[in-house]
Amino acid sequence: MVATDKFKKTPETATFNLSAYLKERQQLCDNALDRAIPIVYPEKIYEAMRYSLLAGGKRVRPILCLATCEMTGGTIEMAMPTACAVEMIHTMSLIHDDLPAMDNDDYRRGMLTNHKVYGEDIAILAGDGLLAYAFEFVATQTPQDVPRDRVLQVVARLGRALGAAGLVGGQVVDLESEGKSDTSLETLNFIHNHKTAALLEACVVCGGILTGVSAEELQRLSRYAQNIGLAFQIIDDILDITATQEQLGKTAGKDLKAQKVTYPSLWGIEKSRSKAQQLIEAACAELETFGESAQPLKAIAHFIISRDR
Repeated sequence: MVATDKFKKTPETATFNLSAYLKERQQLCDNALDRAIPIVYPEKIYEAMRYSLLAGGKRVRPILCLATCEMTGGTIEMAMPTACAVEMIHTMSLIHDDLPAMDNDDYRRGMLTNHKVYGEDIAILAGDGLLAYAFEFVATQTPQDVPRDRVLQVVARLGRALGAAGLVGGQVVDLESEGKSDTSLETLNFIHNHKTAALLEACVVCGGILTGVSAEELQRLSRYAQNIGLAFQIIDDILDITATQEQLGKTAGKDLKAQKVTYPSLWGIEKSRSKAQQLIEAACAELETFGESAQPLKAIAHFIISRDR
């Protein structure tokens, strides 16, 4: 995760070194993901899975999971299997999203998309492999001192975030809305609350589930995550217009070409930025009860709206 020179510090995050924190956590996640999937027979599928999983990326989702677990009294070791799983699920969604039948993209994270390297058949199976292994990894690799009922809750929460009630449902409505200029704000919010925010929310909430937080705290974590998820998407929509392919690591201007209704197309860029800022402020307000231990999550929230890719 880079470009933290543009991160605007607030009084509450001024003493927190976000750049160093992200660099350290990203390296921890990268190392864990590398160890998680060794290459065995049949080699091609494992190579394809690793190709996309280890292609870089900001690791926002696993870092959010780790940060929440630590904020609520847990450890990195407790949360790392779940953190790896959410990145596997996220990578699956990118592989499938880039397929010709979906967004039909040639580049992701500055590299050729999975189907451009391995073919559509293997790309689909690589996504399937990552998805199945994500749940196996949580179930088998979470330390034994974490109560099994919490692990079960994590598995259920990830499944809901991914399925028709979450990411898949959002993707369906997104596909149905392409080329329709009359897409409403309500529909746009539905798409991104499910397609983008649902998995981000699961990352944060699962970090709290592992430590056994109260129902009220879980609701606070959920609202924090929903707000940053929507802000994340608004900034994504803006960057699709303002950033270059080199900055994004993927094709720029895709939304315009696909005739998608986006937040900037409804509100304009400046109002969209303002809305994202409001969402981040609301998100951070949800963390007040966690005190100083919430600094990483607050800083990540502010970083989301200052990133340039």
